[in-house]
Amino acid sequence: MNHLKNFLRQDEGVTAIEYALIALGIAVVIVAAVTAVGTNLIPVFNTVASKI
Repeated sequence: MNHLKNFLRQDEGVTAIEYALIALGIAVVIVAAVTAVGTNLIPVFNTVASKI
C-alpha cells in the first residue's frame, strides 16, 4: 500500500509530460510560422528570378 501512495505522490513524470506538451506547442507554432513565411516568399523569389 505504501508503494501505491508513494507512486501517486511522485510528480516528476507529470512535470516531464508538461514540458513535453509545452515543447510540442512551441514546435507547432514554429512550423506554422515557417510555412506561412515560406509560402509568402515564393512569389518574391520568382519575381527576383524573372528580373535577373
